[in-house]
Parts: sequence; C-alpha cells; structure tokens
Amino acid sequence: MNPNALTPGKPQVIPLWGNNEIDTTGWNQPEEIAYLADGLKVIRNVVQPSLTAYLPDPAFANGTAVIVAPGGAYHFLAFEHEGTQVAAWLNAHGIAAFMLLYRLVQTGSDFPQVVDENLNDPHKMASIVEPLFPLITADGCQAVRLVRQHAAEWGLNPDRIGLMGFSAGGNLTLNVAMHYDASSRPDFAAPIYPAPPGDAPIPESAPPLFLACAADDDMASAVTTQYYAKWRAAGHPVELHIYSKGGHGFGMNTQNLPSDAWIERFGEWLKTQGF
Repeated sequence: MNPNALTPGKPQVIPLWGNNEIDTTGWNQPEEIAYLADGLKVIRNVVQPSLTAYLPDPAFANGTAVIVAPGGAYHFLAFEHEGTQVAAWLNAHGIAAFMLLYRLVQTGSDFPQVVDENLNDPHKMASIVEPLFPLITADGCQAVRLVRQHAAEWGLNPDRIGLMGFSAGGNLTLNVAMHYDASSRPDFAAPIYPAPPGDAPIPESAPPLFLACAADDDMASAVTTQYYAKWRAAGHPVELHIYSKGGHGFGMNTQNLPSDAWIERFGEWLKTQGF
C-alpha cells in the first residue's frame, strides 16, 4: 500500500523494511494467528516486520504518536491486550498508535507446547532469543525512523514520536532507548514490565522514561527498578510505578486491581512531559 495514504479510524499495515533491506534467508514459517494453551490469541512467525497504523479522529488528534510493541517471550505477540486495545485507548486520547510486529523465534506445528518447553529451560531460552536482540532492536529503531519520516503526511509532530513495549517488547523498547541514532531516537519511551535488555551505558541524550510493573513479577520488577535507578543517576526524566499485585503480562486486562489504571498514569505522565 501507499504508506502516505493513511485513513483515520481504519487500521492499515505498513511494511517496516523495503525489499532486500533485511535478510530473511531460512525464515520459512508462515506468519499466522495462533492460540496458546490458555486460549490467548496471538501472532507468531513474524518474518517481514510491519507497523499497523491506527490514527485518531483528526478533530482532536494532538500530533503525538506511540509505537506499541506487544510482548510474547520472543515466540509470539499478544497483539490484543498489549496491542490493539492499547491503540484504542491512545486513539481515544488523540494519540496516533502504530502496532509493531517485530521478528520472532520461528515456531512450527509443535506450537504452543514448544513455548512452554523453551521457557522452562533458561539456558536453551537464552541461546534461542539472544541472537534476536540485535534484530528486534533494529526493528524498533526502524519503526521510530519510519514514523518520523512520514510525520508530515500522517499529521504527526516529528518531535513527539514515542515507543512503548510490553515484556519482550519492553526489552525492545529499552534497547532502542539506549542504541538509537539521530533518526531513530524516540522522544519518550515506556517499557511496561520489561524483560531484561542487554547491558549498555545510558546515552547523554536518552529520552524520558516511564516504567510500570507489578511487585509480584520478580523478573520485571528487578529490571524496572534497575533502569529507574540508571536513568535517574544519569539525570534523565524518569517515572516508575510498581503495583503490589498484577503479575506479569497484565496489559489492558481488567483484574480489578490498581494496576488496571497504569495507562491512565501513562497519560498523565505524557502531559507532564509536554506530549
């Protein structure tokens, strides 16, 4: 499709990379909708990364855009409660949303059983997913770059392009917030219950950071407190919300807990940051 011609209220898919810009040799599994054992609807086998654009009503659009990276243990994307439902909230508040489908571990006919097997074997999991980190970081940087390049056509402010990610998507978000160039620096970043990123120094121009997780999520609470401290020590704006309960992967799910309102706190933070 023509990426210049986006219609508010109509989701539209935009390829992230041009022809031959990334090497997909050997990535043969088809991208498809699948289901986990608990019935969660997901996307798996992303080979050609893309953005799905959700533009708000122009009557109250404010020019801010958020690229949303769902999580899924690098094996799938929980694209509803960590993607489309987030986009709907953002649109209702005048913010454009671009859901990012980034590259994943390939899975075959043994999905979803293989996901559980890999998650229960930390050494195998690390060997499978760590080679993906540079690829998904590149996908995240390219997403920021692409949205900024088309900001004028899409009614966006090129200085108000942010990135939000959940779990594995939070890993992507933190890595982009530390490994950008001038064209791909997010103006703000929001890792929500992020998976651990690779260790890297905090850049002098690092963007403002919003962090949220639950205290009963040992992995993500350790990461979020660590990166809150790093951002604060580096003198960059940072806000952290830790809820006593909520577990991992709550996204936009309603659990009748204070963590249900995390996105309202994110909206308030955007206002305080001028976005």
